[in-house]
Amino acid sequence: MHVIIVGAGVTGLSTAWALIKRGVEVTLIEQGPIPNPLSASGDQHRIIRRAYGGQGGYQRRISDAYAAWDEMWDDLGARHLVDTGFMVISQEEGDEGEDYWRGMVEAGYSLDQMSPQEACARYPFLSPEGLRFVAVHPEGGVLLCQKIAADMRAFLLAKGARLLENTKVVAVDRAAGRVTLESGEDLTGDRVVISAGAWVLKLAPELDSDLTPYRTAVVYLEPPADLKASWEAAPVILDVGGKVDGYVLPPVPGTGLKFGAGIHKVKNADADQNRGIVPGEGERLRNHFSPPFGRISEYQVSDVVTCAYTFTADNHFYAREDGRAVIVSACSGHGYKFGAVVGQKIAEGLIGGDVDTARIWLEARD
Repeated sequence: MHVIIVGAGVTGLSTAWALIKRGVEVTLIEQGPIPNPLSASGDQHRIIRRAYGGQGGYQRRISDAYAAWDEMWDDLGARHLVDTGFMVISQEEGDEGEDYWRGMVEAGYSLDQMSPQEACARYPFLSPEGLRFVAVHPEGGVLLCQKIAADMRAFLLAKGARLLENTKVVAVDRAAGRVTLESGEDLTGDRVVISAGAWVLKLAPELDSDLTPYRTAVVYLEPPADLKASWEAAPVILDVGGKVDGYVLPPVPGTGLKFGAGIHKVKNADADQNRGIVPGEGERLRNHFSPPFGRISEYQVSDVVTCAYTFTADNHFYAREDGRAVIVSACSGHGYKFGAVVGQKIAEGLIGGDVDTARIWLEARD
């Protein structure tokens, strides 16, 4: 079997990894370098955690995700996961921070719940203003995306995969399993996996009713000097509560302090457009985080990175089989943590001729 994979983000790389370990011939095509800084997988680090609020199906699948990452670490000879634990913050009754906490408690997990005063004493970057509670769990951390992609690239090359970097795909004939490159060259495989992220609608425009690309951004901040040590020892913050839909990744070695907010995203039909930084964007994004963080104006913007994601209406992953092709799309940024196991499931579906089982697992509706 020969499988062509279009897109070398975490899904494409992981699918190639899972296939080549099973003896399948793989051609992996990426429009930029690997890792590609413009892809959704190209940033410094991403969150892995068990808490999922109302999406219990994904919460129950995290054990499979950890197991797949462990298998990948063995193959790469390096563990690109930093265990920080995670924190959720609630500012208003019924906010997402409380949803995360409640989902964990109802599933039987114990969290260290703190009052505002206790939380601020332990984590001095917090401000008690408006806080209801803070809860911390020891499992969870950050995946180092750029290191994963670089090592995956080396692994695939060593195992004989064909990698076509800086190579743009302009069309896919899903019935024939044929991929047309910008150069005019055609490649044909037994199966084709389209894992092109926010660029997927350029190859499958009819899916615009199922998949919506968005442009968002994250800001890297330099905290006040007296708070730097507390941030370096901080857990991942899954949600800051209130209405911001905000999250924070602490500055583990080799990375910066990253803030992101769901309210900072806009529809963006063309992932190649609107990728520049708008003047003042970093400061505006930063300022959404007061509360729950004090002295926010003292945090200096060190970098702003734009991201392109594909969303589904209900925030579940997407998989569709069409002819010889399988189109795979993880929803929003929360797809990264499942990257290794998604690759395994797609590979198993292709080899076993049962992609629908992989789709059911990815959608996680049970």
